[in-house]
Amino acid sequence: MADYIITSLQSWDIEIGSTIKNTAWEISQTNRVLYVNPPIDIATYIRMRYRHRTTTPTTDRRLAVLRKETPALRQISPNLWVLDCPFVIHSVGQLSNFLFDYLNRKNCLKIARWITVHAVKLGFENEIHLIDTDLFRSLHLKEYLHPSISIYYRRDYVIGFPYWRKQGPRCEEQLVRQSDIVLTNSTYFADQLRPWNRQTYAINTGVNLELYDASITFERPQDLSPISAPIIGYTGAIIESRLDSQLLYEAAVRLSRCQFVLVGPEDEHFQKHPLHTLPNVLFLGRKEVAELPSYIQHFDICINPQKVNPITDGNYPLKIDEYLAMGKPVVATRTHTMEDVFASHTHLASSIEEWIPAIENALAECNDNELAAKRIAFAHTHSWKCSVEQIYQAIRSYSSSGMSAR
Repeated sequence: MADYIITSLQSWDIEIGSTIKNTAWEISQTNRVLYVNPPIDIATYIRMRYRHRTTTPTTDRRLAVLRKETPALRQISPNLWVLDCPFVIHSVGQLSNFLFDYLNRKNCLKIARWITVHAVKLGFENEIHLIDTDLFRSLHLKEYLHPSISIYYRRDYVIGFPYWRKQGPRCEEQLVRQSDIVLTNSTYFADQLRPWNRQTYAINTGVNLELYDASITFERPQDLSPISAPIIGYTGAIIESRLDSQLLYEAAVRLSRCQFVLVGPEDEHFQKHPLHTLPNVLFLGRKEVAELPSYIQHFDICINPQKVNPITDGNYPLKIDEYLAMGKPVVATRTHTMEDVFASHTHLASSIEEWIPAIENALAECNDNELAAKRIAFAHTHSWKCSVEQIYQAIRSYSSSGMSAR
């Protein structure tokens, strides 16, 4: 049994499915895990506290911890703890290099001291530190925490987003160079980072096979009851940076006999998009993760109409595994990862002219039980156990190499 400390951009209390949470949970089946929630910076605190924004379970807990109304450390399972930070840190993302370096180092030291207090309290020793794309707050933690192994995990191309463009690229390069092991969720990302660190491995993301179980008959959700077939469905965040709204619009117009059902929270771009004016497009809003299999089961086919950009091209789309685990025909935008991992079990398209026949072909497979079984079998090779085993293998490979210099 080993001890793991995980620092991440994502809070444990995030309201949507989370790769890093599932990874932490799987690691905790045979090891001890301390998952550190990201502390709030000053700018975020002001927005949360004084601008009367709608609260969420995540923000409510953060504020409660800051007010000392709830303990900072909680035990989730016998081997898994979540640690909140009862303090705010400096906002640094848009500062000049000099100010960023000075204040971010102070942030990291403050976080490291807080982690150390609780790691000692829990009796952690020789910890393995897994950094989940936390470019700023984890930048100096190797120096301050002295883990036995430091792992940087790029699951997303965050430096493609505006907030991260100023300081993100140089921080990520520094993290990659100083880490003992680098993990990515695609060969595309691995090829980008390997020149900075030879100990770079691409691993598959997992899928919750107990939740996405095609052998279970799920009750049809009430808000799907009045919707007639064929239903073309999507589950997940509905945001401009990832989804091609124009492609969706054109597909819905051309396939007017089909119902396009999108399940998930929308950003402002989609809330105002003309898609809402089409009678065969329905936005059903955010659902609990546990509800998603019932929607997927009652879709005829599933889609992932991604934009192709640096954020999406190498990203591992977890929803594809979820769709396939339910046996559904899938149509998705052709990206590097879709070609590399999923091409044999999905229909890929690059333009609206390719999307329409791909959807028609997928609809023709709706009742093909043999194809459904093959999709399910493929998804089962991407369990969280398999995903985490790849992390262990990377650790074993690094350790057996004598922890040689890169």
